[in-house]
Amino acid sequence: MEIFLQSETYISLLTLTFLEIVLGIDNIIFISIVSDRLPQEQQGKARTIGLSLAIIMRVLLLLALSWIVHLTEPILTLMDFELSFRDLILIVGGLFLLAKSTSEIHEKIATDEEGVDFAKKGSVTMKYAVTQIVLLDIVFSFDSILTAVGLSDQILVMIAAVIIALIVMLVFAAKVSAFVNENPTVKMLALAFLIMIGTLLLLDGFHVHVPKGYIYFSLAFSLFVEFLNQKLRKKKKAKLPA
Repeated sequence: MEIFLQSETYISLLTLTFLEIVLGIDNIIFISIVSDRLPQEQQGKARTIGLSLAIIMRVLLLLALSWIVHLTEPILTLMDFELSFRDLILIVGGLFLLAKSTSEIHEKIATDEEGVDFAKKGSVTMKYAVTQIVLLDIVFSFDSILTAVGLSDQILVMIAAVIIALIVMLVFAAKVSAFVNENPTVKMLALAFLIMIGTLLLLDGFHVHVPKGYIYFSLAFSLFVEFLNQKLRKKKKAKLPA
């Protein structure tokens, strides 16, 4: 426990925790969208189960670092391209995220244009929702763990950062979920963001590295524009005669 007496440890812990929270934004968005398909009384439970499983999964992966290192070794070579288990997981996860997000957008547009609610609450079961959350947790966990390994060589510090970050996300998940699902334009923006993340995972799986800073800047800028649009809509609504 001597590492927790060193100031460098706390700097590393704060940095890692912040990065884990940032990397977990896409996880929260996905959980919010999936849980919204459940009955109202089950949504909080689904979010709690999803993020709790994410904590357990990431801690277990951290404890199995030597196994994760081997996942980056090539299992198949085609021409000059080497495919590893990590690449395969990222490619499958990216395809799943693209398919899920596109399906949600299609249902949302169909509901708005045709007046038919394909995405009504209660249209999925708790087991189905949690299964989807767990599958994406596995994919997102690899990004999280690889980031942690790159910034620290202390397992205890990495585990502490992951647990703190996911507890923070668990506290704010309900508010984020409510905000996303109560604002149709924000929900559409969130789905578009998930498509970007799915594309990013695919590219990463094919060894094309795109700095994530560009993705998160795009999200922040889009949210800022959406915030201005909402302010403008409120002003227009306030000017309308009662």
